[in-house]
Amino acid sequence: MAIANIKSLALAMLMVVASIILISENHKVSAQCQGSVPNLISKCSTFVQKAGPENPPSADCCAVVMGLDIPCVCNLVTKAVENMISMDKAVYVGRTCGLSIQSGQKCGSYTVP
Repeated sequence: MAIANIKSLALAMLMVVASIILISENHKVSAQCQGSVPNLISKCSTFVQKAGPENPPSADCCAVVMGLDIPCVCNLVTKAVENMISMDKAVYVGRTCGLSIQSGQKCGSYTVP
């Protein structure tokens, strides 16, 4: 159950990692966390943008989210990353994709409500 909770936060984290990769072009982060950051960006970025309403993620987005190494991604989340995406929407996407995310879980400095 803890792994499922971590996976739901992974989406938020990978979106952060994706932003980091785009900024620094450091593709080692993608390999480090066993996830495809380019796929995460292309399939999920529209669902975690700060602007706009919560929208249910696509099946393609959920497929990417379910393959993430969430603990790894959560370790890479910084305040700068949290400022780039909506962490609340990232949790929403994870939960909508079927991940069990518990209130009180931490990812970066974000605490799941």
